Amino acid sequence: MKTIPVVIVGAGPTGLTAATLLAQYGVECLILERWESVYPQPRAVALDDEVHRILARLGLRDEFAAISRPHLGLRLLDRDMRVLTEFRRDVAQSRHGYPQGSMFDQPELEAILRRNLKQYGTVTLRGNAEVTALTQDADGVRVDFTDTATGEHESVRAAYILGCDGANSLTRASIGATMQDLGFTQRWLVIDVVTEADLDQWEGVHQLSDPARAGTYMRVGKNRYRWEFQLTPGEAADDYRDMARLHPLISPWTGNVPVAELEIIRLAEYTFRAQLADRWRDRRMFLLGDAAHLTPPFIGQGMCAGVRDAMNLAWKLAFVLDGTLPETVLDTYQIERRHHARAMIKLAKFIGTAMTAGGEVGNVIRRAVAPRLHLVPGLTDLATDSRTPPLHRSDLVVRPRLRRGLAGGLCPNALIDGGRRFDDVAAGRFAIVTSIEPTPAQRADIERRGAVLIVARPGSDLHRWLRTGAACAAVVRPDGTVLRASRRLLPQTISAVRSVGR
Repeated sequence: MKTIPVVIVGAGPTGLTAATLLAQYGVECLILERWESVYPQPRAVALDDEVHRILARLGLRDEFAAISRPHLGLRLLDRDMRVLTEFRRDVAQSRHGYPQGSMFDQPELEAILRRNLKQYGTVTLRGNAEVTALTQDADGVRVDFTDTATGEHESVRAAYILGCDGANSLTRASIGATMQDLGFTQRWLVIDVVTEADLDQWEGVHQLSDPARAGTYMRVGKNRYRWEFQLTPGEAADDYRDMARLHPLISPWTGNVPVAELEIIRLAEYTFRAQLADRWRDRRMFLLGDAAHLTPPFIGQGMCAGVRDAMNLAWKLAFVLDGTLPETVLDTYQIERRHHARAMIKLAKFIGTAMTAGGEVGNVIRRAVAPRLHLVPGLTDLATDSRTPPLHRSDLVVRPRLRRGLAGGLCPNALIDGGRRFDDVAAGRFAIVTSIEPTPAQRADIERRGAVLIVARPGSDLHRWLRTGAACAAVVRPDGTVLRASRRLLPQTISAVRSVGR
């Protein structure tokens, strides 16, 4: 039976991202996907600049720019379509070099992810491959799967399994993990429409705060639009498959566009949930994406969380497989990502509840309070800033308990020289960013450790970033996360790289 270092179950954005990152480190992997090709229905439609940065790391900077469009922020509307308040985002590039928010069509994203993967000879993608059993022993995992086109049963062995197999994850069941309900369940109607007509709407996210029927509208692409409406008890998606019944819901945005020019490409009922797996790993098997967490869509972080999972785990796994790091560093995956995912789920719950709950009383409160929200100091920045919480302390996030600092956060993908950014220079390796000019001996030590040295010159973005954390040096991991920051001595920071490799 053939043995493969990594088998990835599921070829959605999370699985494809993990496979590409592993391939960049030369790791052989097999992706098993039950669908023959890209699943054609649109699902995720939004991502932030941190995830845009990851896509660029995969080599998709230009390809993603061609299929996406920046969105301007968030607008709250009352039931009469009057604007209660508006939080605008700067569409210029953020600290990571990309728009803070972008809209896209998921099948198009998956298509470019698959095309990009073909350049790596270490990755095999098998469609029509339904995994039926995962059996783990001390030395690896037996993977049984069926070719759904021929009915043939096959098996391989894997050193590690990445379960990117969605909300109904076989991998999750195989490790005995269960989903914990975080107390949010709502039924929504999701509609995707294509039209060549110009709807002439503000190109941000529109949130309809109507106690009778909360809703969301956004432009996804050049001719693609998404609506989401909360369903009332007794309603179902099938009630709206007739455009005559659906049109009254979307007509406040479509205006005088003839019904004949509106083509429904997807209409489905979704139950928005807030759930988190109690375990994300059992020895050689890991959960990523929807297999590990489900996030209500109000802040557009569902797919983003899965891509972050892949970014967090892939480099660690690659360094373990090549002997650079001990296997114990894999314990940091759940510690770091589970706390982060929980924080984002809680934020999505809060936003969703604030926009949809409370009935008529809630509506009165929103109409009174929302127009004044922009007057609250810092609230606009909070509503528009794409930054997410720092990672939890782990063996790879070293920070003092009483001071936040830079550790656990992302190093900005700042411009450094000649038009190159931090990620271009670091190139998936450890990096040391310092405002102190190192001695020749220190430079040699850093190079011997396989790390990249980046000197932050006074007045540069990286120099200002270090100062915000009261630091003069920081160790940055291959995923862009700060492992450790130092206030005074560069040797203390260098020792952090040395200790990780032990």
